[in-house]
Amino acid sequence: MNRAEGPRGWLLLGSAPLLVLLLLPLFALVWASSPADLLVGLQDPLFGPALWLSTWTSMVSLVIIVGFGTPLAWVLARSSSKGAGVLEGMMDLPIVLPPAVIGFALLQTFGRSGLLGTPLSMMGLQIPFSTVAVVLAQVVVAAPFYVQSAIAAFRRVDPELLLVARTLGRSPVRTVVSVAVPLALPGLIGGAALAWARALGEFGATLLFAGNLPGVTQTMPLAIYMALESDVRVALALSLVLAAMAVLLLFLLRGLPRMLRSTP
Repeated sequence: MNRAEGPRGWLLLGSAPLLVLLLLPLFALVWASSPADLLVGLQDPLFGPALWLSTWTSMVSLVIIVGFGTPLAWVLARSSSKGAGVLEGMMDLPIVLPPAVIGFALLQTFGRSGLLGTPLSMMGLQIPFSTVAVVLAQVVVAAPFYVQSAIAAFRRVDPELLLVARTLGRSPVRTVVSVAVPLALPGLIGGAALAWARALGEFGATLLFAGNLPGVTQTMPLAIYMALESDVRVALALSLVLAAMAVLLLFLLRGLPRMLRSTP
């Protein structure tokens, strides 16, 4: 036996309680389901609208995050100023803040009596308790996961390659698009998958800022919360579908970047 295998075995044994705590609830979720109960849950009126709303709002959120987060990540990755460092640190705030605090903060920003409430009312816009509010809540809580991954990916890009591209006459924008982004693509995809998973599972900020209106703001996590009060089978079906989507995202997060790195 390799000498290193002994300590690793003891360390793995010592971490077994944590592994059980992490994996056992997922096993219990699958164990508690039956095909009949799952079919009943899938046919419930709550299921279809919640699945559709969660899917398309999280996709819209992801497009916004990638579209605006990629240039932001590039600027922060290539800047050495103190201001950029402070801004990068502040990007982590939505990760450490409780989702309920984020939802209340969004309400104080876009609500009728909020910071932007009067200008929005004058334009006839009401954002809280609308589908737009769902997207905004998802963007705020999920964006840091993508931006931080993109920053790390851009910092791994060899500056010499960027310099060569510039000497060949490419503009700064073309250099980023044609050189930096392809080289950083595995990290960008991983960050995007992580952000999408976070947006898909968002609950607290959405509940406070967007409410729980079926067909309008009721995403799958909110539908699970509501279904627990009436039919556990619906909550179970929603939970299993969300868990399956999370597993697919996990494989995407882990597998696709490795495949891209191994591609010549």
